[in-house]
Amino acid sequence: MSNPYFRFKQFTVFHDKCAMKVGIDGFMLGVWAPIGEAKNILDVGTGTGLIALMLAQRSSAMITAIDIDQDAVFQARENTLNSPWKDRVAVQSSSLQEFTANESATFDLIVSNPPYFVNSLKNPDKNRATARHTDSLTHEELINGSLKLLSAGGRLCIILPVNEGMQCVDFAQSKGLFCSKLVKVFPKPGVVAKRLLLEFGFTKVDTVLSELVIETEERHQYSDQFSLLAKDFYLKL
Repeated sequence: MSNPYFRFKQFTVFHDKCAMKVGIDGFMLGVWAPIGEAKNILDVGTGTGLIALMLAQRSSAMITAIDIDQDAVFQARENTLNSPWKDRVAVQSSSLQEFTANESATFDLIVSNPPYFVNSLKNPDKNRATARHTDSLTHEELINGSLKLLSAGGRLCIILPVNEGMQCVDFAQSKGLFCSKLVKVFPKPGVVAKRLLLEFGFTKVDTVLSELVIETEERHQYSDQFSLLAKDFYLKL
């Protein structure tokens, strides 16, 4: 049986009741997302609350975290209440579509580790399928919702597989949301990139391109790049 929790330096995330467990994608987005002067942050599809809690540690912002999975909402609320930032993180049961229709406030930063399987065979676990498949939140819906919820200088930060990420860049640009930063994430040297970290904003600028390698040739030996990002969170760094 896998460990029901993941302990970080300043907080612990339980994931035993949640369809999607703590994983490297959410962690990467949590350590990388440029916060700047953001005062209001929205985490779309929060799952365990991992990204929301990481951003709370990295900032003084007020953070709203939403999810449609009731088990995830329950778990994220528990994790938040047991963290040092329970007064700054609010977890709501809502889809982005419902939230967009009912929310009048805007956000300086929206983050999401969204579903990315579009046409593949679904997992028989309904909650896990919802968390992984775009039926519940297409990338187009994420972009369109962000257009309505972002403040004038606001930014959207997401992580996606490479092909889906490039498609998202093209769609966002067609809607007036432009990719300002693109990071290719490599599991280790000598292999193809598996993920893209993407930042979008309303201002059309040249995209800043960079690369990030997670591990060295030896498994579980983290690169200096990754270690620098993760050192405030991982216990062994």
